[in-house]
Amino acid sequence: MAQSSRAIVIGGGIGGLTAAVALHRGGWDVTVLERAPSLEPVGAGISLAPNSLRALDVIGLGDEIRDLAAWQGDGGLRTPPGRWLSRTDADTVAERFGGPLVLLHRATLINSLASRLPSEAVRTGVAATLADPGDTDRPARVATADGELEAGLVVAADGIRSAVRRALFPGHPGTVYSGFTTWRVVIPVPGVEFASHETWGRGRIWGSHPLKDGRVYAYAAALTPAGERAPDDEKAELLRRYGDWHDPIPAILSAARPEDVLRHDVHHIAEPLPAYHRGRVALVGDAAHAMPPTLGQGGNQAIEDAVVLAGHTDDLAAYTAARLPRTTAVARQAVKVARLNMMTGRAGIAVRNGVIAALFKAAPQMLLKGFAGIADWRPPQAPYAAGKAPAGNHQRRRPREGRLHRTR
Repeated sequence: MAQSSRAIVIGGGIGGLTAAVALHRGGWDVTVLERAPSLEPVGAGISLAPNSLRALDVIGLGDEIRDLAAWQGDGGLRTPPGRWLSRTDADTVAERFGGPLVLLHRATLINSLASRLPSEAVRTGVAATLADPGDTDRPARVATADGELEAGLVVAADGIRSAVRRALFPGHPGTVYSGFTTWRVVIPVPGVEFASHETWGRGRIWGSHPLKDGRVYAYAAALTPAGERAPDDEKAELLRRYGDWHDPIPAILSAARPEDVLRHDVHHIAEPLPAYHRGRVALVGDAAHAMPPTLGQGGNQAIEDAVVLAGHTDDLAAYTAARLPRTTAVARQAVKVARLNMMTGRAGIAVRNGVIAALFKAAPQMLLKGFAGIADWRPPQAPYAAGKAPAGNHQRRRPREGRLHRTR
């Protein structure tokens, strides 16, 4: 096949694989180069909002993911002693934004995406660097240990520490520390039933969410100096910080082993890039617009990027024009939310909690306003644009086992 029809994707994460599937369906000869020895992701759960699910509809995966995931939304916001500040339900969220908010393990999403690609398309254990971004009169070139590859399009999905981003925009300052670290676990917690929740304390938050397979996805975040680590182990650190918070947090911590706990400092791109492309190279996901996880939109925006890019392969400037303003706005909102839920002043927290509780009592729908313009986004392509819709309808009501207040 001609090099102009060959696409190389650097990075086998969510954004990279979504781009690969979208390009493959569009007739491109796609090769995914992943540095890690396998596609098994380092991570835990991921929340997919209606915006990214509609993007997955374009590549025929939306209904499959809805079926594999738990519908999210039955629960709400709590204080450390357990008082509910607000409550939501999944049906209200789905009605407001035209589709559900769902939760699943990252590995499930990665496996579904990879299954839509020819087996020879994905090469793991391959470190790749950008040798030449190319231009209108020459292909891009990617260097590997086995030699160079030429392509009509290179998709850089190499994450928050993107080497391709640095090569394309060497004068850009890159990422900055967001001020907080995160912990995540996915574990079975037998005999524990609870409503999905996020709990805001002083400079700390905790979230607990049942997955459809019966496990629990829990995450925590706290203001800490960059690079700080527990003197013993991270489970002990979580017990010190959250062990006296409301149920089911103590039960989750009791069920977790030290090796179950993942910890990562959070970094984001504070100064937007001048563009998401150069030559024949396009950046997607964290490589383009790393953001704090406070809106749960990092992976969602990567999926949007991938699907929009597949529709602009002949004009990467149009891709930048479509994606840079939107992702910049979402990233800035995520930073604002981080400041809100990581507050430390007692007086400010009291005011914040009072406002949230009052808004919920007076007009519950107002609390969803912050997601407007994000979750209601629709891709430029029609759903199932590349083929017939799979069996079923993505507007169907959720199956009973997907309800988040049930834990097996």
